Amino acid sequence: MTFVYFSRAMFAVLLLGFSSGLPLMLVTKTLQAWMTEAGCDLTTIGLATLVGLPYSIKVLWAPLLDRWGWARLGRRRTWMLATQAGLVLGLLAMSRWTPSDPLLLLACAALFVALCSATQDVALDAWRIDVLAPAELGAGASLAILGYRCAVLTSFAGALRLAEMLSWNQVYALMAVAQMVGFAATWLAGCRREPDTRPTTLVEAIWLPLVDFARRFGWRAGAIAAFVVLYKWGDALAGNMSTSFLLEHGYKKGDIGDLQGGLGLAATIAGTLLGGWAFSRWSLAACLWSFGLLQAATNLAYWGLALVPATWNGLAAAVTVENLAAGLGTAAFVGFLMALCDRRSSAVQYALLSGLMAAGRDLLAAPAGWVAQHLGWSGFFLATAVAAIPGLLLIPLVAGRRHQRT
Repeated sequence: MTFVYFSRAMFAVLLLGFSSGLPLMLVTKTLQAWMTEAGCDLTTIGLATLVGLPYSIKVLWAPLLDRWGWARLGRRRTWMLATQAGLVLGLLAMSRWTPSDPLLLLACAALFVALCSATQDVALDAWRIDVLAPAELGAGASLAILGYRCAVLTSFAGALRLAEMLSWNQVYALMAVAQMVGFAATWLAGCRREPDTRPTTLVEAIWLPLVDFARRFGWRAGAIAAFVVLYKWGDALAGNMSTSFLLEHGYKKGDIGDLQGGLGLAATIAGTLLGGWAFSRWSLAACLWSFGLLQAATNLAYWGLALVPATWNGLAAAVTVENLAAGLGTAAFVGFLMALCDRRSSAVQYALLSGLMAAGRDLLAAPAGWVAQHLGWSGFFLATAVAAIPGLLLIPLVAGRRHQRT
């Protein structure tokens, strides 16, 4: 039923997805491109991904978002507005400094942006779960992912193209303006009244979601946590250094941005839709195996690029398969995480699971620059494909009989 997409709430979901996705690249891959041009060494660039730590540990303050908020505005919208204001100010602060200044200044501003962004994600995820009807959840998830991916391309591909005409400081100032979309989205989100189901105490907000998760999954809870961390580890390692590799290998910022914004966007949309279709028809294990292997194969595409001179056609092929795999993997993986959450404790539980996923992306992938520096680009991308194996081996434990249905 396509009419479910045409409502004020669904438009708010789309814009909120954009607001959620915009900051991520600006403190990771886009920042890496800026640092690469400024002459920072690969080890420093790899370690810079640690500014994304708040995405990994956001569960620590997620109970605060469940417990407190301005009742008249709504708990979720209260935190949305506060974090969106922080994001605009943080991006403007990043636009004032460069990696040639003391790098700590730029890193601190990026860390503040990541902190506000991670907190915003907790509020947005909880708002969707709170206000969307069961029949709207599928459409809401699709639009949120679409908005998120469009923002990622804007803040990466769009930023790289702008950086050919403007300074990086001007690019980040423009991204701060684009982040103001979140204010309009939060206003639109007021069309749905949030249920007031806040915990009676902060202890209850912290303790009950964890007890519920452990009770439902027992010993498998540990296997699930390890799987969430490791499933996209190889993909995260490659992603952390792919921008630096392409620039060092001779590709132009404009070509990278154009391909990501054109072929990349089309492949992402196709992958997201196809992944959602497969998730509703295949077993959970089949989805996780198929898309996990495809993610590893895209790393081998970059290994191939490292062996040959830079060509537009080679980059186009790599960008297409990378974004297709990202769309497929994200649809299945997010669906898996949502299926694990109990609706009564979804904010904290989803923050915990998505934080573990971010840990694989930020903490375990932080040494990527050091590995690339010592193995060379071809050896590095082979290593990232191998890094996908531990997550794949955990699939039989997490997609057993209890989780087989999608």
